[in-house]
Amino acid sequence: MRKVVMTPNPYRDKYFNFAKQAEQILKEVGIETKTCLAFDVDKAFRLPENVKLYNLQEEMRDADLLICFGGDGTILHASKAAMKADIPILGVNIGTMGFMAELESGELGELRRLASGEYTVEERMMLHVVAEHEGEVVLVDDALNDAVITKGAVARTVQMSVACDGVEIMSFGGDGLIVCTPTGSTAYSMSAGGPIVEPTAQNIIVTPICAHDMQSKTVVTAPTRTITVEVGRIGRKNAFLSVDGGRALRLNMADRVTITQSKNTTKLMHLSQRSFFDVIKNKFR
Repeated sequence: MRKVVMTPNPYRDKYFNFAKQAEQILKEVGIETKTCLAFDVDKAFRLPENVKLYNLQEEMRDADLLICFGGDGTILHASKAAMKADIPILGVNIGTMGFMAELESGELGELRRLASGEYTVEERMMLHVVAEHEGEVVLVDDALNDAVITKGAVARTVQMSVACDGVEIMSFGGDGLIVCTPTGSTAYSMSAGGPIVEPTAQNIIVTPICAHDMQSKTVVTAPTRTITVEVGRIGRKNAFLSVDGGRALRLNMADRVTITQSKNTTKLMHLSQRSFFDVIKNKFR
Protein backbone atom coordinates (compact mmCIF):
# COMPACT_ATOMS: atom_id res chain seq x y z
CA MET A 1 0.00 0.00 0.00
CA ARG A 2 1.76 3.14 -1.26
CA LYS A 3 -0.86 5.78 -2.03
CA VAL A 4 -4.36 6.43 -0.67
CA VAL A 5 -6.91 8.93 -1.99
CA MET A 6 -9.25 10.37 0.66
CA THR A 7 -12.68 11.87 -0.11
CA PRO A 8 -14.31 13.64 2.86
CA ASN A 9 -17.91 14.85 2.74
CA PRO A 10 -17.66 18.59 3.56
CA TYR A 11 -21.32 18.74 4.57
CA ARG A 12 -20.80 16.14 7.30
CA ASP A 13 -17.25 17.11 8.30
CA LYS A 14 -16.98 20.83 7.61
CA TYR A 15 -13.34 21.16 8.65
CA PHE A 16 -12.15 17.75 7.36
CA ASN A 17 -11.11 16.79 10.90
CA PHE A 18 -11.43 13.04 10.29
CA ALA A 19 -9.54 13.20 7.00
CA LYS A 20 -6.75 15.12 8.75
CA GLN A 21 -6.55 12.49 11.50
CA ALA A 22 -6.39 9.72 8.90
CA GLU A 23 -3.73 11.59 6.93
CA GLN A 24 -1.52 11.83 10.03
CA ILE A 25 -1.98 8.14 10.88
CA LEU A 26 -1.15 7.02 7.35
CA LYS A 27 1.82 9.36 7.14
CA GLU A 28 3.27 7.76 10.28
CA VAL A 29 3.24 4.34 8.58
CA GLY A 30 4.70 5.62 5.31
CA ILE A 31 1.60 5.85 3.12
CA GLU A 32 1.12 8.87 0.84
CA THR A 33 -2.31 10.53 0.87
CA LYS A 34 -4.16 12.95 -1.40
CA THR A 35 -7.42 14.64 -0.41
CA CYS A 36 -10.06 15.10 -3.13
CA LEU A 37 -13.76 15.84 -3.38
CA ALA A 38 -16.02 13.06 -4.67
CA PHE A 39 -18.71 15.52 -5.79
CA ASP A 40 -19.19 19.22 -6.46
CA VAL A 41 -20.28 21.39 -3.53
CA ASP A 42 -22.46 24.50 -3.58
CA LYS A 43 -20.59 27.61 -4.64
CA ALA A 44 -21.70 29.39 -1.47
CA PHE A 45 -20.24 26.64 0.72
CA ARG A 46 -16.87 27.53 2.26
CA LEU A 47 -14.30 24.74 2.19
CA PRO A 48 -11.50 24.74 4.79
CA GLU A 49 -8.68 27.00 3.59
CA ASN A 50 -5.88 24.98 5.20
CA VAL A 51 -6.56 21.80 3.18
CA LYS A 52 -5.10 21.37 -0.30
CA LEU A 53 -7.51 19.61 -2.63
CA TYR A 54 -6.41 17.58 -5.65
CA ASN A 55 -8.22 16.39 -8.79
CA LEU A 56 -9.93 13.08 -8.07
CA GLN A 57 -9.62 11.56 -11.54
CA GLU A 58 -5.92 12.34 -11.81
CA GLU A 59 -5.02 11.06 -8.36
CA MET A 60 -6.99 7.83 -8.80
CA ARG A 61 -4.75 6.74 -11.69
CA ASP A 62 -1.96 5.50 -9.45
CA ALA A 63 -3.84 5.08 -6.14
CA ASP A 64 -4.12 1.77 -4.28
CA LEU A 65 -7.19 2.62 -2.21
CA LEU A 66 -9.98 5.18 -1.88
CA ILE A 67 -11.03 6.09 1.68
CA CYS A 68 -14.41 7.77 1.88
CA PHE A 69 -15.58 9.77 4.92
CA GLY A 70 -19.35 10.08 5.23
CA GLY A 71 -22.54 8.04 5.21
CA ASP A 72 -23.72 5.47 2.69
CA GLY A 73 -24.71 8.20 0.23
CA THR A 74 -21.18 9.58 0.22
CA ILE A 75 -19.74 6.10 -0.26
CA LEU A 76 -22.08 5.52 -3.22
CA HIS A 77 -20.82 8.74 -4.85
CA ALA A 78 -17.21 7.78 -4.33
CA SER A 79 -17.70 4.16 -5.38
CA LYS A 80 -18.23 5.22 -9.01
CA ALA A 81 -14.70 6.60 -9.16
CA ALA A 82 -13.28 3.55 -7.37
CA MET A 83 -15.05 1.21 -9.78
CA LYS A 84 -13.68 2.99 -12.85
CA ALA A 85 -10.15 2.96 -11.40
CA ASP A 86 -10.54 -0.71 -10.38
CA ILE A 87 -9.37 -0.09 -6.82
CA PRO A 88 -11.08 -0.91 -3.51
CA ILE A 89 -12.95 1.57 -1.36
CA LEU A 90 -12.93 1.79 2.44
CA GLY A 91 -15.73 3.68 4.14
CA VAL A 92 -15.44 5.64 7.39
CA ASN A 93 -18.89 6.32 8.80
CA ILE A 94 -19.58 9.85 9.96
CA GLY A 95 -23.22 9.63 8.91
CA THR A 96 -26.17 7.88 10.51
CA MET A 97 -26.42 4.18 9.58
CA GLY A 98 -23.38 3.58 7.37
CA PHE A 99 -24.00 -0.06 6.40
CA MET A 100 -21.23 0.02 3.78
CA ALA A 101 -18.66 1.67 6.03
CA GLU A 102 -15.86 -0.49 7.44
CA LEU A 103 -14.89 1.87 10.27
CA GLU A 104 -16.66 4.24 12.61
CA SER A 105 -15.09 7.67 13.12
CA GLY A 106 -13.54 6.58 16.42
CA GLU A 107 -11.71 3.64 14.85
CA LEU A 108 -9.28 5.50 12.59
CA GLY A 109 -6.30 3.90 14.34
CA GLU A 110 -7.21 0.68 12.51
CA LEU A 111 -5.88 2.30 9.30
CA ARG A 112 -2.37 1.38 10.43
CA ARG A 113 -3.20 -2.16 9.31
CA LEU A 114 -2.95 -0.99 5.70
CA ALA A 115 0.85 -0.71 5.94
CA SER A 116 1.24 -4.35 6.99
CA GLY A 117 -1.31 -5.76 4.54
CA GLU A 118 -3.78 -6.79 7.26
CA TYR A 119 -6.89 -6.44 5.13
CA THR A 120 -9.18 -8.31 2.76
CA VAL A 121 -11.06 -7.12 -0.33
CA GLU A 122 -14.66 -8.14 -0.98
CA GLU A 123 -16.40 -7.80 -4.35
CA ARG A 124 -20.03 -6.67 -4.46
CA MET A 125 -22.27 -7.20 -7.48
CA MET A 126 -23.77 -4.21 -9.26
CA LEU A 127 -26.77 -3.63 -11.52
CA HIS A 128 -26.69 -2.34 -15.10
CA VAL A 129 -29.59 0.04 -15.74
CA VAL A 130 -30.81 1.11 -19.19
CA ALA A 131 -33.79 3.45 -19.67
CA GLU A 132 -35.52 3.88 -23.05
CA HIS A 133 -38.01 6.45 -24.35
CA GLU A 134 -39.76 5.57 -27.61
CA GLY A 135 -37.03 3.03 -28.36
CA GLU A 136 -34.19 5.49 -27.79
CA VAL A 137 -31.74 4.94 -24.91
CA VAL A 138 -31.86 7.96 -22.59
CA LEU A 139 -29.87 6.65 -19.61
CA VAL A 140 -27.19 4.03 -19.00
CA ASP A 141 -25.76 3.62 -15.50
CA ASP A 142 -24.49 1.08 -12.97
CA ALA A 143 -25.82 0.79 -9.42
CA LEU A 144 -24.21 -0.61 -6.31
CA ASN A 145 -27.38 -0.15 -4.27
CA ASP A 146 -30.52 0.23 -6.34
CA ALA A 147 -32.56 1.62 -9.19
CA VAL A 148 -35.78 3.23 -7.96
CA ILE A 149 -38.86 4.26 -9.94
CA THR A 150 -41.19 6.50 -7.95
CA LYS A 151 -44.21 8.70 -8.39
CA GLY A 152 -43.64 12.43 -8.40
CA ALA A 153 -46.85 13.78 -6.92
CA VAL A 154 -48.29 13.37 -3.43
CA ALA A 155 -51.42 11.21 -3.16
CA ARG A 156 -51.00 9.87 -6.71
CA THR A 157 -49.94 6.44 -7.95
CA VAL A 158 -47.89 5.24 -10.90
CA GLN A 159 -48.92 2.19 -12.94
CA MET A 160 -46.22 -0.26 -13.96
CA SER A 161 -45.68 -3.74 -15.30
CA VAL A 162 -42.64 -5.76 -14.19
CA ALA A 163 -41.29 -8.75 -16.12
CA CYS A 164 -38.51 -11.26 -15.44
CA ASP A 165 -36.94 -12.71 -18.61
CA GLY A 166 -39.99 -11.53 -20.54
CA VAL A 167 -42.58 -13.09 -18.20
CA GLU A 168 -44.73 -10.68 -16.20
CA ILE A 169 -44.24 -11.13 -12.45
CA MET A 170 -46.31 -8.19 -11.21
CA SER A 171 -48.50 -5.38 -12.50
CA PHE A 172 -49.79 -2.77 -10.10
CA GLY A 173 -50.48 0.81 -9.24
CA GLY A 174 -48.55 2.21 -6.29
CA ASP A 175 -45.83 4.55 -5.11
CA GLY A 176 -43.13 2.88 -7.20
CA LEU A 177 -40.63 0.05 -7.44
CA ILE A 178 -37.13 -0.71 -6.11
CA VAL A 179 -34.76 -3.07 -7.89
CA CYS A 180 -31.68 -3.60 -5.74
CA THR A 181 -28.58 -5.65 -5.11
CA PRO A 182 -27.92 -7.53 -1.87
CA THR A 183 -25.80 -4.53 -0.82
CA GLY A 184 -28.84 -2.30 -1.33
CA SER A 185 -31.21 -4.64 0.49
CA THR A 186 -30.60 -2.80 3.79
CA ALA A 187 -31.49 0.58 2.24
CA TYR A 188 -34.79 1.73 0.68
CA SER A 189 -35.88 -1.82 -0.15
CA MET A 190 -35.82 -2.88 3.50
CA SER A 191 -37.88 0.19 4.47
CA ALA A 192 -40.44 -0.84 1.84
CA GLY A 193 -40.75 -4.32 3.34
CA GLY A 194 -38.07 -6.14 1.33
CA PRO A 195 -35.78 -8.80 2.83
CA ILE A 196 -32.31 -8.29 4.27
CA VAL A 197 -29.90 -10.21 2.02
CA GLU A 198 -26.28 -10.96 2.88
CA PRO A 199 -24.32 -8.46 0.75
CA THR A 200 -21.94 -11.02 -0.77
CA ALA A 201 -24.89 -12.97 -2.20
CA GLN A 202 -25.69 -12.85 -5.90
CA ASN A 203 -29.33 -11.85 -6.32
CA ILE A 204 -31.60 -9.21 -7.78
CA ILE A 205 -34.34 -8.05 -5.38
CA VAL A 206 -37.53 -6.53 -6.80
CA THR A 207 -39.59 -4.67 -4.17
CA PRO A 208 -42.84 -2.78 -4.91
CA ILE A 209 -43.45 0.40 -2.91
CA CYS A 210 -46.92 0.56 -1.36
CA ALA A 211 -48.50 -1.49 -4.16
CA HIS A 212 -52.29 -1.14 -4.27
CA ASP A 213 -52.52 -4.84 -5.05
CA MET A 214 -52.74 -7.98 -2.91
CA GLN A 215 -50.53 -10.07 -5.22
CA SER A 216 -47.51 -7.78 -5.70
CA LYS A 217 -44.83 -8.84 -3.22
CA THR A 218 -41.05 -8.73 -3.17
CA VAL A 219 -39.40 -11.15 -5.60
CA VAL A 220 -35.79 -12.34 -5.28
CA THR A 221 -34.25 -13.63 -8.52
CA ALA A 222 -31.00 -15.14 -9.69
CA PRO A 223 -28.40 -12.60 -10.90
CA THR A 224 -28.66 -13.88 -14.49
CA ARG A 225 -32.25 -12.66 -14.88
CA THR A 226 -33.33 -9.61 -16.87
CA ILE A 227 -35.82 -7.35 -15.09
CA THR A 228 -37.92 -5.13 -17.34
CA VAL A 229 -40.17 -2.37 -16.02
CA GLU A 230 -42.68 -0.64 -18.30
CA VAL A 231 -44.36 2.51 -17.07
CA GLY A 232 -48.12 2.49 -17.50
CA ARG A 233 -50.74 5.20 -17.29
CA ILE A 234 -49.44 8.46 -15.85
CA GLY A 235 -51.69 11.18 -17.29
CA ARG A 236 -50.52 14.53 -16.00
CA LYS A 237 -48.64 12.84 -13.18
CA ASN A 238 -44.88 12.25 -13.08
CA ALA A 239 -42.71 9.20 -12.59
CA PHE A 240 -38.96 9.32 -12.01
CA LEU A 241 -36.01 6.94 -12.18
CA SER A 242 -33.05 7.38 -9.82
CA VAL A 243 -29.93 5.20 -9.81
CA ASP A 244 -28.12 4.98 -6.47
CA GLY A 245 -29.89 8.13 -5.30
CA GLY A 246 -28.52 10.21 -8.18
CA ARG A 247 -30.26 12.84 -10.27
CA ALA A 248 -33.77 11.72 -11.22
CA LEU A 249 -34.77 11.04 -14.82
CA ARG A 250 -38.37 11.83 -15.70
CA LEU A 251 -40.26 8.88 -17.19
CA ASN A 252 -43.25 8.97 -19.52
CA MET A 253 -45.96 6.43 -20.26
CA ALA A 254 -44.60 3.35 -22.11
CA ASP A 255 -41.00 4.14 -21.17
CA ARG A 256 -38.99 1.01 -20.43
CA VAL A 257 -36.27 0.36 -17.83
CA THR A 258 -34.16 -2.79 -18.22
CA ILE A 259 -32.03 -4.01 -15.33
CA THR A 260 -29.42 -6.78 -15.45
CA GLN A 261 -26.32 -7.75 -13.51
CA SER A 262 -23.46 -5.42 -14.36
CA LYS A 263 -20.12 -6.67 -15.63
CA ASN A 264 -18.57 -4.27 -13.12
CA THR A 265 -18.23 -4.83 -9.40
CA THR A 266 -17.44 -2.61 -6.44
CA LYS A 267 -14.54 -3.69 -4.24
CA LEU A 268 -14.91 -2.98 -0.52
CA MET A 269 -11.92 -3.27 1.80
CA HIS A 270 -12.20 -4.85 5.26
CA LEU A 271 -9.74 -4.43 8.12
CA SER A 272 -11.51 -6.81 10.49
CA GLN A 273 -13.45 -10.07 10.46
CA ARG A 274 -16.62 -8.34 11.70
CA SER A 275 -19.69 -10.28 10.62
CA PHE A 276 -22.39 -8.61 8.51
CA PHE A 277 -24.92 -9.84 11.07
CA ASP A 278 -23.03 -8.11 13.87
CA VAL A 279 -23.24 -4.93 11.80
CA ILE A 280 -26.99 -5.36 11.39
CA LYS A 281 -27.45 -5.97 15.12
CA ASN A 282 -25.37 -2.93 16.10
CA LYS A 283 -26.92 -0.55 13.59
CA PHE A 284 -30.46 -1.34 14.71
CA ARG A 285 -29.74 -1.58 18.42
